Amino acid sequence: MGDLTPPQRAAALQTEGPLLVLAAAGSGKTRVITRRIAYLVGIGVPPWQILALTFTNKAAGEMRERVAHLMTQHERQTRGLTITTFHSLGARLLRRYAEVVNLNPEFTIYNSGDQATLVKRVIESMQLSTSNWPARSVLSAISEAKNKLLDAEGYAARAMDFYAKTIAKVFAGYQTALRAAGAVDFDDLLVLTAKLLRDNAQAREECNARWRYLMIDEYQDTNHAQFVIASLLAGKGEPNSNGPNICVVGDPDQAIYGWRGADIGNILDFEENYPKARVIALGENFRSTAPILAVADTLIRRNTRRKHKDLFTRRAGGDRIEVTICRDEHHEAALVTDWFKSLHEHRGEGPAVEAGIAWREMAVFYRTNALSRVMEDAFRAAAIPYTIARGTAFYEREEIKNALAYLRLLANPSDNVSLERIVNTPTRGLGNTTLARVEIFARQNEVQMLEALRSSARGEDSGINARAASAAGKFVELIDGWTGGGTFLGASVGASLAELVGRVIKESGLEEMYRKQAAVSKSEPDDERVDNLAELISSAREFELEFDAASDPAEAAPFAPETPPLLGMLRGYLESVALVADADTVDPSQGAVTMMTLHAAKGLEFPAVAMIGLEEGLLPHSRAAESESQLEEERRLCFVGITRAMRRLSITSAKYRTTRGISERTIPSRFLGEFGQQHVRVSDQSDAFSGNDSTGGPESWSDNRSGSQSLAPHKASNLSSLAGPLPYAVGTLVRHPQFGLGRIKSVVTGSNARAVIDFQAVGTKTLVLEYARLQRV
Repeated sequence: MGDLTPPQRAAALQTEGPLLVLAAAGSGKTRVITRRIAYLVGIGVPPWQILALTFTNKAAGEMRERVAHLMTQHERQTRGLTITTFHSLGARLLRRYAEVVNLNPEFTIYNSGDQATLVKRVIESMQLSTSNWPARSVLSAISEAKNKLLDAEGYAARAMDFYAKTIAKVFAGYQTALRAAGAVDFDDLLVLTAKLLRDNAQAREECNARWRYLMIDEYQDTNHAQFVIASLLAGKGEPNSNGPNICVVGDPDQAIYGWRGADIGNILDFEENYPKARVIALGENFRSTAPILAVADTLIRRNTRRKHKDLFTRRAGGDRIEVTICRDEHHEAALVTDWFKSLHEHRGEGPAVEAGIAWREMAVFYRTNALSRVMEDAFRAAAIPYTIARGTAFYEREEIKNALAYLRLLANPSDNVSLERIVNTPTRGLGNTTLARVEIFARQNEVQMLEALRSSARGEDSGINARAASAAGKFVELIDGWTGGGTFLGASVGASLAELVGRVIKESGLEEMYRKQAAVSKSEPDDERVDNLAELISSAREFELEFDAASDPAEAAPFAPETPPLLGMLRGYLESVALVADADTVDPSQGAVTMMTLHAAKGLEFPAVAMIGLEEGLLPHSRAAESESQLEEERRLCFVGITRAMRRLSITSAKYRTTRGISERTIPSRFLGEFGQQHVRVSDQSDAFSGNDSTGGPESWSDNRSGSQSLAPHKASNLSSLAGPLPYAVGTLVRHPQFGLGRIKSVVTGSNARAVIDFQAVGTKTLVLEYARLQRV
C-alpha cells in the first residue's frame, strides 16, 4: 500500500459497509479496486466471496491480470474470484437458474444482427412494412422498455397510442420468437437476471451468501436494470452493520451515456440508498498537466448535478491549452495536421519543446462522426497514418455506401452489384424472391438487371406479380428522373453535382428512412447517419469546386463519345472516392493517429489531443437546447475529452462550416467561454488577412449559456446571379481561404459561373464563384 496516496489507501482499506469512491479522471481508480481486492484476500476473505463488476470484457480482463499479478507477488490464491461484466454475470446466473425463469439452459445469445433478422421476420409476419417499422428503431424501443424492466405485457399496458400499441405487438411476437429459438438477447441477460433476483428468494439468498463483497466500476454508467441487480446482489448486510459491503467507483462528471439509458441518479443518490455510506474522493490526477486540469475543472464546475471534488496534480509546468478559431473546416484540418507534424518532427521554440511525439500518441476527438471526413482527407494528403477507433472510415459507413451505390448505378446502369444493394433500400416491394426472378429473366434475355426491371414494368412476363412490377416501374422512374433519360437532370445547363447527390439522398428515401430511425430510436448512431448523408453532399460540392473536365484524358480524347458534363463530373467523383478507399497505406512503423468520437474516447489517454468542432449545435449538440440536463451531459462530454490529454491539447472552432454543400456561419461553443482565461491561449485565425493571439477567450464567449450571439447564419453570396460585367476580370489577383493567393486565368459566365485560377501554392484550380469566397487583393 506504500505507493498509494492517502485517499487511495483509505479506499483500499475500507472493507466493511457501503463505500462510494468518487474517482476523478486519471486518479488511479483501477489501482484502488485491484488493491482493495488484494487486501480483502490478504485479511482472510475467501476469493470466491468477492465479486467485481465492470462494463467491458477488456476492463474485466485488465483487472483480472492486475489482481493475479498482485496475488502472485504475495503467493496468494485467486481461485473462485469473480471479476466480470454485468452481461456475463447475467448469462452465468440464467444458466444456473434456467428452469426458474423458464429458459432452456443451453440458450443462445443473439447479437444485434441476429436480433434485427428476427424482429424483421416478426414485423413482416404481422403484415407491416419494414420501411415504416425499421427493425433498428423497433429494437431500440424494445430495448428501452426492457431496461426499465418492462416485459411485453407491461409495455402493452402502458401503450396509449397507435405507435406504442404496434410496438407492443411486435415486442410480444419478438419475445415469443426468441423463446421458440431457445435464445435471449443482450437486454434479456440483464432484465431476466434482475427479475430472477427480485422474484426468487432462494436465488437471491444463494447469491448473497456466495458474494459478501461487491465492487462496481464506472457506477455512473449503470442503467435501471443494472442498478436493481447491484442492489439485490448487495442485499441488506449483516444485522447491526452499517449496511451491505458494496463499493461503487465512478465519477458523475464523466456520465455521458444518458442517451442509451444510463442514469446519473444512481451515483448521485448512492448516499440516500445507503445512508451509512462512506464517501472518499480521489481528486489527484496522475495523467494530465496542471493547465489541462485547471481548464477541465473550471468548465465542469458549471454543472449543478454533480458531487464536487478538487481536481489537481502535483506535476509542475505544462503548456496552456491552445484554442484556435479557424476560417472553415479545411483550415481547421490543415492547422491540426500542421500541429501534429510539428509535434512529431520536434518543431517549435523555447525550452518547452519536447522530443518528437509518435503518431500513435496523438488523437483527434469530435462530437459526431461526420466531422471525420475532412480530417481524413487532410491526413491522407499529408501522409499522416491514421485509424478510426470504434468506428468506420467515412466512405465505408452503411448509409454512405448506400448513397454511393445509387450514384454508381446512375454512372453505370450495368452495375448490378450496386443495383442489388439499393433496389430495395429503403424497402419498396422488390424483395429477394422478386429479384431472383428478375435476374433469371435478365440472364435469359442477355440484358442487365436495370433493363430487366424496365421490361417487367412494361408488362413483359418476367415471372413477377403485378405488385412487384409496379414497384419496379417506380424504381426505374426514379432512376430516369435523375438521369433525364441519359442527359442527367434533363440536361439542365450548369447542373450541380451537389444538387444531384442531394436529390438522390432525398428522393431515394434514404434520408427519410434514417431520419425516421433516429426519431424513433432517439439514438446517437442513427442521428449521425443523417449528418453523414449531409456531409456526402458537402463532399460532392468540394469535388465540384476543384473539378476540371479538361484535365480528364478520357473526356478530352478526340474520339470519346459526347458525355453530359454532369455525368463526367459524377464519374470523376466516384473515381476519387474509390481511390480514397484503396489509398496506399502509409508506413505504420510509428503507429497511427487515432480518430474517434468523444464518447469512444472515454477511458483512454494520449500525450497530444486535438478536439475539433467546438461550435453551437456540434458541441454542445443541438439536442442540448431541449433541456438543462442534456446541456450538462454535453458539458461532461467536453470535460471527458479535455481530460484524455496528457501533455498537449489543441481545441478548434471553425467560423464557417459546410452543411449539405453550403458554407454557413457558426456560433462558437459556449464551452469556450467556460474554460477560464488563465490557462488558455487563443489564436483567432478566422480572418485570412490577420491573426490575433491572446491569453484568454474572447469576451463574447463568456456566459454564452443561451448560445445567442451577434453571429447570424451566413451563406455565400450568389455572384453568378449578378447582372452586368464579369465579377472578376482576367488577371485579377485574389485570395482563397484554403488555397491562398492566385491569379484569374479565365471566367465562364452563366449558372454556376466558374473561374480558372492559378494559385501560387497549389497550382491551377477551377472554382464555382458562388461558393469560392474569393477576395480581391
